[in-house]
Amino acid sequence: MLPQNSQTIQAALTHGDYELKGQFMLGSNYTFFVDVQHEGKTYKAVYKPSKGEQPLWDFPDNTLALREVAAYQLSEALGFHIVPFTTYRDDGPYGPGSLQQYIEYDIEHHYFNFTPDERETLRPVVLFDILANNADRKGSHIFFEEGTQTLYGIDHGICFHEENKLRTVIWDFSGQQIPDDLLAPLADAENWSDLFEQYLNPREIRAIQRRARTLLKSRTFPLRPADRRAFPYPPI
Repeated sequence: MLPQNSQTIQAALTHGDYELKGQFMLGSNYTFFVDVQHEGKTYKAVYKPSKGEQPLWDFPDNTLALREVAAYQLSEALGFHIVPFTTYRDDGPYGPGSLQQYIEYDIEHHYFNFTPDERETLRPVVLFDILANNADRKGSHIFFEEGTQTLYGIDHGICFHEENKLRTVIWDFSGQQIPDDLLAPLADAENWSDLFEQYLNPREIRAIQRRARTLLKSRTFPLRPADRRAFPYPPI
Protein backbone atom coordinates (compact mmCIF):
# COMPACT_ATOMS: atom_id res chain seq x y z
CA MET A 1 0.00 0.00 0.00
CA LEU A 2 1.22 3.50 -0.83
CA PRO A 3 2.07 5.88 2.03
CA GLN A 4 -0.74 8.34 2.69
CA ASN A 5 1.26 11.27 1.33
CA SER A 6 1.97 9.40 -1.91
CA GLN A 7 -1.69 8.51 -2.30
CA THR A 8 -2.64 12.17 -1.82
CA ILE A 9 -0.13 13.42 -4.41
CA GLN A 10 -1.19 10.79 -6.93
CA ALA A 11 -4.86 11.70 -6.50
CA ALA A 12 -4.05 15.40 -6.87
CA LEU A 13 -2.02 15.03 -10.06
CA THR A 14 -4.51 12.58 -11.55
CA HIS A 15 -7.68 14.54 -10.82
CA GLY A 16 -6.74 18.08 -9.77
CA ASP A 17 -7.00 21.30 -11.78
CA TYR A 18 -3.71 22.88 -12.76
CA GLU A 19 -2.52 26.25 -13.98
CA LEU A 20 0.73 27.48 -15.46
CA LYS A 21 3.07 29.34 -13.13
CA GLY A 22 6.23 29.50 -15.20
CA GLN A 23 8.36 27.90 -17.90
CA PHE A 24 11.66 26.04 -17.61
CA MET A 25 13.84 27.68 -20.24
CA LEU A 26 16.64 25.10 -20.44
CA GLY A 27 16.06 22.17 -22.77
CA SER A 28 14.73 21.82 -26.30
CA ASN A 29 11.13 20.88 -25.41
CA TYR A 30 8.48 23.04 -23.79
CA THR A 31 8.32 22.35 -20.05
CA PHE A 32 6.15 24.23 -17.56
CA PHE A 33 5.99 24.65 -13.82
CA VAL A 34 2.39 24.35 -12.64
CA ASP A 35 0.29 24.50 -9.48
CA VAL A 36 -2.19 21.67 -9.04
CA GLN A 37 -5.28 22.39 -6.95
CA HIS A 38 -7.03 19.45 -5.30
CA GLU A 39 -9.31 19.30 -2.29
CA GLY A 40 -8.25 22.71 -1.06
CA LYS A 41 -4.50 22.10 -1.30
CA THR A 42 -1.84 23.12 -3.81
CA TYR A 43 0.84 20.81 -5.20
CA LYS A 44 3.78 21.69 -7.43
CA ALA A 45 4.21 19.75 -10.66
CA VAL A 46 5.96 19.74 -14.04
CA TYR A 47 3.85 19.72 -17.19
CA LYS A 48 5.30 18.62 -20.54
CA PRO A 49 2.79 19.00 -23.40
CA SER A 50 3.21 16.60 -26.29
CA LYS A 51 2.82 19.32 -28.88
CA GLY A 52 5.75 21.20 -27.33
CA GLU A 53 8.17 18.41 -28.22
CA GLN A 54 10.82 19.03 -30.86
CA PRO A 55 10.80 16.30 -33.52
CA LEU A 56 13.58 13.71 -33.32
CA TRP A 57 14.79 11.64 -36.24
CA ASP A 58 14.82 8.39 -34.27
CA PHE A 59 11.77 8.67 -31.99
CA PRO A 60 8.14 8.84 -33.14
CA ASP A 61 6.65 12.34 -32.94
CA ASN A 62 4.60 13.35 -29.90
CA THR A 63 5.62 10.34 -27.80
CA LEU A 64 8.10 11.79 -25.29
CA ALA A 65 5.46 12.65 -22.68
CA LEU A 66 4.16 9.08 -22.92
CA ARG A 67 7.69 7.80 -22.34
CA GLU A 68 7.90 9.92 -19.18
CA VAL A 69 4.92 7.99 -17.82
CA ALA A 70 6.38 4.67 -18.95
CA ALA A 71 9.55 5.50 -16.99
CA TYR A 72 7.50 5.96 -13.83
CA GLN A 73 5.76 2.65 -14.47
CA LEU A 74 9.10 0.89 -14.88
CA SER A 75 10.53 2.43 -11.72
CA GLU A 76 7.50 1.24 -9.75
CA ALA A 77 7.56 -2.25 -11.29
CA LEU A 78 11.17 -2.57 -10.17
CA GLY A 79 10.35 -1.27 -6.70
CA PHE A 80 13.05 1.40 -7.02
CA HIS A 81 10.70 4.43 -6.69
CA ILE A 82 13.29 6.73 -8.26
CA VAL A 83 10.96 8.48 -10.73
CA PRO A 84 8.54 11.01 -9.21
CA PHE A 85 4.88 10.18 -9.72
CA THR A 86 4.01 10.85 -13.36
CA THR A 87 0.69 10.63 -15.15
CA TYR A 88 -0.63 11.53 -18.59
CA ARG A 89 -3.37 14.14 -18.74
CA ASP A 90 -5.34 15.07 -21.86
CA ASP A 91 -6.72 18.33 -20.46
CA GLY A 92 -3.61 20.50 -20.11
CA PRO A 93 -3.45 24.22 -21.03
CA TYR A 94 -1.45 23.28 -24.14
CA GLY A 95 -3.10 19.95 -24.75
CA PRO A 96 -2.25 16.40 -23.68
CA GLY A 97 1.01 15.82 -21.88
CA SER A 98 2.77 14.38 -18.86
CA LEU A 99 2.30 15.77 -15.38
CA GLN A 100 5.01 14.93 -12.87
CA GLN A 101 5.37 15.58 -9.17
CA TYR A 102 7.90 18.36 -8.57
CA ILE A 103 10.69 17.46 -6.14
CA GLU A 104 12.51 20.18 -4.21
CA TYR A 105 16.28 19.77 -4.54
CA ASP A 106 19.59 21.63 -4.67
CA ILE A 107 20.35 22.17 -8.35
CA GLU A 108 24.06 22.45 -7.55
CA HIS A 109 24.16 18.98 -5.98
CA HIS A 110 24.22 16.38 -8.75
CA TYR A 111 26.19 13.41 -10.04
CA PHE A 112 29.37 15.36 -10.76
CA ASN A 113 29.72 16.52 -7.17
CA PHE A 114 28.20 13.55 -5.35
CA THR A 115 30.37 12.11 -2.60
CA PRO A 116 31.82 8.61 -3.11
CA ASP A 117 29.20 7.25 -0.69
CA GLU A 118 26.40 8.96 -2.63
CA ARG A 119 27.65 7.48 -5.89
CA GLU A 120 27.52 4.05 -4.30
CA THR A 121 23.73 4.42 -4.07
CA LEU A 122 23.33 4.76 -7.85
CA ARG A 123 23.17 1.10 -8.82
CA PRO A 124 19.33 1.12 -9.02
CA VAL A 125 19.51 4.14 -11.34
CA VAL A 126 22.02 2.39 -13.58
CA LEU A 127 19.92 -0.76 -13.80
CA PHE A 128 16.81 1.30 -14.48
CA ASP A 129 18.62 3.19 -17.27
CA ILE A 130 19.75 -0.03 -18.92
CA LEU A 131 16.21 -1.40 -18.96
CA ALA A 132 14.74 1.93 -20.09
CA ASN A 133 17.51 2.29 -22.68
CA ASN A 134 17.97 5.86 -21.49
CA ALA A 135 19.60 7.88 -24.24
CA ASP A 136 20.10 11.00 -22.13
CA ARG A 137 21.16 10.39 -18.51
CA LYS A 138 22.83 13.69 -17.78
CA GLY A 139 24.49 14.39 -14.44
CA SER A 140 21.86 16.94 -13.46
CA HIS A 141 19.04 14.45 -14.03
CA ILE A 142 19.76 12.64 -10.76
CA PHE A 143 19.57 14.27 -7.35
CA PHE A 144 18.53 13.87 -3.74
CA GLU A 145 15.34 15.42 -2.45
CA GLU A 146 16.22 18.49 -0.41
CA GLY A 147 16.97 17.63 3.20
CA THR A 148 16.84 13.87 2.61
CA GLN A 149 18.81 11.00 1.12
CA THR A 150 15.89 10.06 -1.17
CA LEU A 151 17.24 9.64 -4.69
CA TYR A 152 15.31 10.71 -7.80
CA GLY A 153 15.83 10.67 -11.54
CA ILE A 154 13.97 12.86 -14.03
CA ASP A 155 13.77 13.67 -17.76
CA HIS A 156 13.00 10.30 -19.32
CA GLY A 157 11.43 11.36 -22.60
CA ILE A 158 14.25 9.91 -24.67
CA CYS A 159 13.94 6.35 -23.43
CA PHE A 160 12.63 2.96 -24.51
CA HIS A 161 13.85 2.92 -28.11
CA GLU A 162 14.02 -0.64 -29.42
CA GLU A 163 17.59 -0.10 -30.67
CA ASN A 164 20.43 0.19 -28.17
CA LYS A 165 20.87 3.89 -27.44
CA LEU A 166 22.06 3.94 -23.83
CA ARG A 167 23.94 7.19 -23.19
CA THR A 168 24.77 8.02 -19.61
CA VAL A 169 27.38 9.69 -17.43
CA ILE A 170 27.15 6.83 -14.91
CA TRP A 171 29.52 4.08 -15.96
CA ASP A 172 30.85 3.62 -12.42
CA PHE A 173 29.79 -0.02 -12.11
CA SER A 174 30.73 -1.35 -15.55
CA GLY A 175 31.62 -5.03 -15.40
CA GLN A 176 30.56 -5.37 -11.76
CA GLN A 177 28.06 -7.94 -10.56
CA ILE A 178 24.49 -6.67 -10.16
CA PRO A 179 23.20 -7.29 -6.63
CA ASP A 180 20.65 -10.09 -6.47
CA ASP A 181 18.03 -7.92 -4.79
CA LEU A 182 18.10 -5.49 -7.72
CA LEU A 183 17.82 -8.29 -10.27
CA ALA A 184 14.95 -10.08 -8.53
CA PRO A 185 12.11 -7.91 -9.96
CA LEU A 186 13.30 -8.63 -13.52
CA ALA A 187 12.02 -12.18 -13.20
CA ASP A 188 8.52 -10.76 -13.69
CA ALA A 189 9.40 -8.76 -16.83
CA GLU A 190 7.47 -11.07 -19.14
CA ASN A 191 4.30 -9.90 -17.36
CA TRP A 192 5.00 -6.18 -17.77
CA SER A 193 3.22 -5.70 -21.11
CA ASP A 194 0.05 -4.31 -19.54
CA LEU A 195 2.07 -1.67 -17.69
CA PHE A 196 3.36 -0.14 -20.89
CA GLU A 197 0.78 -0.78 -23.59
CA GLN A 198 -0.74 2.71 -23.28
CA TYR A 199 2.64 4.40 -23.64
CA LEU A 200 4.95 2.33 -25.86
CA ASN A 201 4.60 0.31 -29.02
CA PRO A 202 4.81 -3.51 -28.94
CA ARG A 203 8.36 -3.61 -30.31
CA GLU A 204 9.56 -1.27 -27.56
CA ILE A 205 7.86 -3.36 -24.89
CA ARG A 206 9.45 -6.53 -26.21
CA ALA A 207 12.81 -4.75 -26.16
CA ILE A 208 12.43 -4.02 -22.42
CA GLN A 209 11.73 -7.70 -21.82
CA ARG A 210 14.68 -8.71 -23.96
CA ARG A 211 17.00 -6.42 -21.99
CA ALA A 212 15.67 -7.91 -18.76
CA ARG A 213 16.44 -11.44 -19.97
CA THR A 214 19.96 -10.38 -20.97
CA LEU A 215 20.62 -8.88 -17.55
CA LEU A 216 19.28 -11.95 -15.76
CA LYS A 217 21.64 -14.08 -17.79
CA SER A 218 24.78 -11.91 -17.49
CA ARG A 219 24.10 -10.65 -13.94
CA THR A 220 26.63 -7.88 -14.55
CA PHE A 221 26.47 -4.21 -15.44
CA PRO A 222 27.49 -3.81 -19.11
CA LEU A 223 30.77 -2.30 -20.18
CA ARG A 224 30.84 1.10 -21.83
CA PRO A 225 30.49 0.56 -25.60
CA ALA A 226 33.47 1.41 -27.74
CA ASP A 227 31.66 1.43 -31.09
CA ARG A 228 29.28 4.33 -30.49
CA ARG A 229 28.80 7.44 -28.36
CA ALA A 230 28.20 6.38 -24.77
CA PHE A 231 27.84 9.78 -23.08
CA PRO A 232 25.04 12.36 -23.50
CA TYR A 233 25.77 15.87 -24.68
CA PRO A 234 25.99 18.06 -22.78
CA PRO A 235 26.86 15.78 -19.87
CA ILE A 236 25.23 18.00 -17.24
